[in-house]
Amino acid sequence: MASNEVVFDESLGGDFDSSLAGARRAVGFVAECARSVDTLSDPDLLRIQRELSDLARELGASAAVVAGEIGHRSRRELGFSGLAQREGFRTPEALVRHETGSTARNASALVQAGTMARESAAPETSSSAEPWFREVGAAVAVGCISVDAARAIRVGLGAPSEGSGAVTADALSDAAHLLVIEATIVDADELLRLARRLRDDLDDTGIADRERAAFEERSVRRTRRPNGLSRYIIDPDIESAAFWDDVYDTLTSPRRGGVRFVDDADREWAAAISTDERTTDQYVHDAFTQLLRIAVGAETGESRRIMGARQPSVRVLVTRTALEAGHGHGRIEGCDIPISIETVERIACESGTVQLDFDEAGRPLDLGREQRLYSKRQRIALAAAQGGCLFGDCDRPPSWCEAHHSRRWKRDQGETNILDGVLLCRYHHLLVHNNGWEIVRDDTGFWLIPPRNVDPEQRPRPMPSKSAALRDLRVLSA
Repeated sequence: MASNEVVFDESLGGDFDSSLAGARRAVGFVAECARSVDTLSDPDLLRIQRELSDLARELGASAAVVAGEIGHRSRRELGFSGLAQREGFRTPEALVRHETGSTARNASALVQAGTMARESAAPETSSSAEPWFREVGAAVAVGCISVDAARAIRVGLGAPSEGSGAVTADALSDAAHLLVIEATIVDADELLRLARRLRDDLDDTGIADRERAAFEERSVRRTRRPNGLSRYIIDPDIESAAFWDDVYDTLTSPRRGGVRFVDDADREWAAAISTDERTTDQYVHDAFTQLLRIAVGAETGESRRIMGARQPSVRVLVTRTALEAGHGHGRIEGCDIPISIETVERIACESGTVQLDFDEAGRPLDLGREQRLYSKRQRIALAAAQGGCLFGDCDRPPSWCEAHHSRRWKRDQGETNILDGVLLCRYHHLLVHNNGWEIVRDDTGFWLIPPRNVDPEQRPRPMPSKSAALRDLRVLSA
């Protein structure tokens, strides 16, 4: 096999296993040697760092090739019969993230790089959506460039454009060729800057197209920080970025040498900000949060048109014992991180409380067969008891979930009660109904039964509660 050729052959499974076993032994030997790095000279230390990085790049290339095949077997047109969907994941990236234990960003980079590598393997027959990246894919497949470098080239160069001054696929292919060479010299961050610069040079007359692309790419994304809390990443379009920047600059101007304030009220405001004990980042966080609260609480037609009838709210769960005793902690629904009893008391003072009773059997609010849909109060109780979608490691919070009858309403003549209610996000609710998954309940809780095409033995998978508040209650009752 040529060194720049990638072959996907299912018959190689045995060879893969023996190769992996050898790689594990080699990694173990290297790890053993690494324990004595303190004895190395400076030049040897840097040399070994470079060589280990080379090995990591080659292993990353193999991981990308495998991820690309996972992506191919999970492609959109396969629907629920795709590999990722059969395993209970929305996307191949989600499945790769689960299997590798990596971040969403790294899993996405693996799948993208692997897809480019796969499509470069057979350019004559490939129906590549991005043929201008074939050389990038080939370079990844043989370990010449890293997965991060491939991602930088792809993000920086983008796609061909149309109209006057259009950037053609051939022009992007030429740019990608140059960047593959540069990738052996510079790091991925610098490569991204070079890729963007090349794109700008190619597309100097396409200002309107780039502006339109920035507008289409505007987004607010939510990810998870290491401590479990949310992180919001804002990517505004050009005009919105200018507005955000102006708001930010206005808020922080008194601390950053902004314009002089001549109005008495403005001077007092500026003085208060300048002497505020919060850091600038903390102050901006609190200011933006307060602006959002003012906006969503406005009794105007515009606010209702954007938000709908349901107003955003924070639901806190706490045991009655902790609340009455004034010590312990509570939980914000959908978040595993505890909050102090002082914060619980403040929120209760502002918003009031609703009592939910649970006994060892999980006392149901039973509506029998008279009402098919779960009531608002039942859904509150299900949210407190289950904490979100119970399917696998899905992280969708209760507010994203629908109540599923484990004993189905029509087929099993199931009843609308909490004992048989299971919170599932929309995706997994459809998966259960349309793809042959079953959910059963016994005295210990709910169990997920996969279809035979996923697990021929149909071994039950536990569906434990994800509610930190319920864990608190069980600990207290123990």
